[in-house]
Amino acid sequence: MGKLLEVTDLSISFGGIKAVQNLTFHIEEGEVLALIGPNGSGKSTTVNMVSGVYIQNSGSIVFEGKRIPEKMSIAERAKIGIARTFQTPKPFSHLSVYDNIYTIALQKNSKAQAAELTDEILNLTKLYDLKDARSGKLSIEKRKWMDLARCMAVKPKLIMMDEVMAGLNPSEMEDSLELVRTINKEGITVLFIEHVMKAVVSVCTRAIVLNQGRLLCEGEPMEVLNNPEVVAAYLGGEVHADGN
Repeated sequence: MGKLLEVTDLSISFGGIKAVQNLTFHIEEGEVLALIGPNGSGKSTTVNMVSGVYIQNSGSIVFEGKRIPEKMSIAERAKIGIARTFQTPKPFSHLSVYDNIYTIALQKNSKAQAAELTDEILNLTKLYDLKDARSGKLSIEKRKWMDLARCMAVKPKLIMMDEVMAGLNPSEMEDSLELVRTINKEGITVLFIEHVMKAVVSVCTRAIVLNQGRLLCEGEPMEVLNNPEVVAAYLGGEVHADGN
């Protein structure tokens, strides 16, 4: 296993405000890496730069040993294996769950291959029984699952999951964490952006913390969450072994 993604000295500003400053980190192939920090710390901005929504002002992004050109589009990055979810899922609300996934799978496959892949993903994400349901009618939990299913339709090597636990009750969260583990066991590397610390401790092998656009610290999840600088900047109190 080697480094799948390497970010070096990444910076971006908006109207003179430095949203991310000289950020350097890497993701090992096959790991689940947590990206945490207070609101406004630069987490989603970082994901937007890696996925191609924003173009960095400086710094480099290397994926599988090859530098990603700044002007490479979102679609082109998806083709090389970079996928992401959104804090608020954005499905084709008028389409069925099946068609939401199939439409994306069809972009890189024949009709027969896309149909087979869609069925595989529906089974893996436990959405098969809902395949004919209109996506706009799904619960928030199932919309988030479908967002992950749509990511898997591009056969990604990396999925950046942006707050997939937000808005879920404890039971839904446990089911969703199991889905994250299942996806990771399929060989997909995960960048896990999350505010729910119990979820971070449960599924992540390593964590990095951003504060005011800068890397504050990195290490094992519990080590990071009990770091005094992290507690002062973000958590507001000691994090216990259960991740609460």
